[in-house]
Amino acid sequence: MMENVITLVMLILLQAVLGIDNLLYISLESKKAPEHKQKFVRQLGIGIAIFLRIGVLFVLVKLIDFFKDPFIHINLTNIISGEFNIHSLIIFVGGGFIIYTAVKEIWHMISLEEHNKMEGSDKPSIAKVITMIVIMNLVFSFDSILSAMALTDVMWVMIVAIIFGGVIMIWLADHVARFLKKNRMYEVLGLFILFLVGVMLLTEAGHLSHLQLFGNNITAMNKTTFYFILGILILIDVVQSQYQKKLMKIKDIKS
Repeated sequence: MMENVITLVMLILLQAVLGIDNLLYISLESKKAPEHKQKFVRQLGIGIAIFLRIGVLFVLVKLIDFFKDPFIHINLTNIISGEFNIHSLIIFVGGGFIIYTAVKEIWHMISLEEHNKMEGSDKPSIAKVITMIVIMNLVFSFDSILSAMALTDVMWVMIVAIIFGGVIMIWLADHVARFLKKNRMYEVLGLFILFLVGVMLLTEAGHLSHLQLFGNNITAMNKTTFYFILGILILIDVVQSQYQKKLMKIKDIKS
């Protein structure tokens, strides 16, 4: 029993660590909903995803070999080769969509006039925002579920860890969203981090598929590298903002 409790604590911590990039996506995506509905959208989206994660867990336990067995083979000599299974294809699609979302939002920020025009007419529905949160939550869940299955085969431990991890995500998502709302300057940083998350997912999918491009193996970006780059991006943003404040003070003094 004690062994199961220790494993449960480890899995909850693992869910929290692996869910950081997911939290950023949820916070940015929920901003597309009306302001008074954003908290509801986050909570409902994550809540639905918790139940679907448990469903995915049962499916993976029963059909793990099916998810791992390649069914698409590509071999163009010295150009591209790889073996794709369901797991790698889901990660590919998820990573590609996240990159598309980040680039689209960055472009809207640059094209401010176009963005303002779109705000009123093309604002997505609450149902669509919730659906995207649920779908991307499931994409991010595969790594955490597979990691859980590697640590234990006790079903109740994995289910409780998923539920606790989801509750922690609901709580943290509100904090992340409030921080971004109070510090709008960090939205651009958040979008570039989201872009980085998409790249990480694509490299992971390439690694799972044993993908080779022009004779070079695609290797997965590990979490250590991701957090190192993340730290550098945050440091650059902080230094840049402080430098801008200093320049503004000098300008005010001169004027």
